[in-house]
Amino acid sequence: MNAALLSARGLCRRFGGLTAVADLDFDVRPGEILGVIGPNGAGKSTTFAMIAGALRPSAGRVLFDGFDISGLPPHAVAARGIMRTFQHNRPFAGMSLRDNVLVGMHTRLAGNVLGPMAGLPGSRRREDAAVRRADELLAFVGLGDERGTAVATLSFGQGRLLETARALAGEPKLLLFDEPAAGLTPAECGRLADVIRSVSGRGIAVLLIEHDMHFLLSLAERVVVLNFGRKIADADPAAIRRDPAVIEAYLGEPVLRGGG
Repeated sequence: MNAALLSARGLCRRFGGLTAVADLDFDVRPGEILGVIGPNGAGKSTTFAMIAGALRPSAGRVLFDGFDISGLPPHAVAARGIMRTFQHNRPFAGMSLRDNVLVGMHTRLAGNVLGPMAGLPGSRRREDAAVRRADELLAFVGLGDERGTAVATLSFGQGRLLETARALAGEPKLLLFDEPAAGLTPAECGRLADVIRSVSGRGIAVLLIEHDMHFLLSLAERVVVLNFGRKIADADPAAIRRDPAVIEAYLGEPVLRGGG
């Protein structure tokens, strides 16, 4: 079994007298698809925010690829190799799909921003390579034919795929998805699930929050379940479906039976 790429150890976040996450431990391995589920208010988004650098843990540590990233700001976490998408699409308006993806490369191209303007040696080659990479990523998520079009022309589902391509442009080792299936049609969910599996197939770990249990349980290799800020289960989807504590706290009988 591969060593953990990311490890949360004793992770805790308090907001005044409220403890949103308490004593949380879990690992994510390279190339693994790990789901995080739980009722509203269970601490899922808070956990994501601590990993991504948007919130500083009140206690505990987040270890990533051999480094303690606890409390680092988002740009530093991204530079280490953790990228994320959001519940709501956030494209850069007035730009093409290709240019949106190129913006996502900023953590890898920061030292070359002035190259094209200054005429520095090799700057044109780097620019051409970046454009080719952006086009490859758009093709990877199924948007290759729209690479030159404006983001305003996209459907909501296509916008979610663009978010994925832009996140991949940062060359992540771990990609965080925050409710990626929300608002998508069944066909769009299927396409996104295929893309996520392909991301995992490239050796990139995936950590995702999702309320659509049929989407998540068919996709994740392992599931962490939170309730009132604490982990109540950490197992493969088949075991999660049978876990009495998980059924009582979140899944209910319809998901246990595979219906509803």
